[in-house]
Amino acid sequence: QVQLVESGGGLVQPGGSLRLSCVASGFTFSPYAMNWYRQAPGKERELVASIGNAAGSTKYADSVRGRFTISRDNAKNTLYLQMNSLQPEDTAVYLCNVPWFKGWGQGTQVTVSS
Repeated sequence: QVQLVESGGGLVQPGGSLRLSCVASGFTFSPYAMNWYRQAPGKERELVASIGNAAGSTKYADSVRGRFTISRDNAKNTLYLQMNSLQPEDTAVYLCNVPWFKGWGQGTQVTVSS
């Protein structure tokens, strides 16, 4: 049974940083690309960042490029998202995803507010 468990969210002031984690289980993690999405209230789910299976290939949405860094630890079956220079528009529920899996974890709430 595939499980994706996100953590690390919270309330942070503008300009602050957070590091999100996603622990994957129920499948072999290392061969697959992984994604981070986010969904803000009233908005469609947005692809934020992607990483290839060997961690050598990363892609970012224009809105986060230069501020967010996606990484993975295949030995720990864990995906990360380092978020720096956070802004109020980054407020959303953040979810990780493996492209072939149609389900979602519970996500982790990130709120950027003074």
